[in-house]
Amino acid sequence: MVAVSSLMTSETETKTSSKKTTSEDPSQNRALECARAAIDKRAENLKILDLTELSGFTDYFVLCNGSSDRQVKSISDAIDHAMTQAGAELVSIEGYSEGRWVLMDYGDVVIHIFLDALREYYALERLWADAPTVKIPADFYGPGASRLN
Repeated sequence: MVAVSSLMTSETETKTSSKKTTSEDPSQNRALECARAAIDKRAENLKILDLTELSGFTDYFVLCNGSSDRQVKSISDAIDHAMTQAGAELVSIEGYSEGRWVLMDYGDVVIHIFLDALREYYALERLWADAPTVKIPADFYGPGASRLN
């Protein structure tokens, strides 16, 4: 696994702040590790929302979707493996057995993995519209990765 901190050279895209993406933010690094694991399982429409200034319960949301319950579970498994390797402890997981919407809580990072239709229905990006998005480095995407992200 390539260390995320060596890839952290771009600025965070923001709507309300000018915070830079640096390896000094371990929570952001964990969110990016989750994104990398999701991309490796061909997750679609990946977004990282920076909630540090908006929420008291977590620092980052990682949002993505899969096209089947099997893919949603596979994305969840890959994220869990990456986070375990990074030494992060899973606080809670919901929805895994159904594979329609899996919520994984690592404290400072909360991951939402949806089936396509449920992502549109719940529209978390709309609920958290004031949250800046974190730029995902282009080199996280391999040659076969979806360009919908």
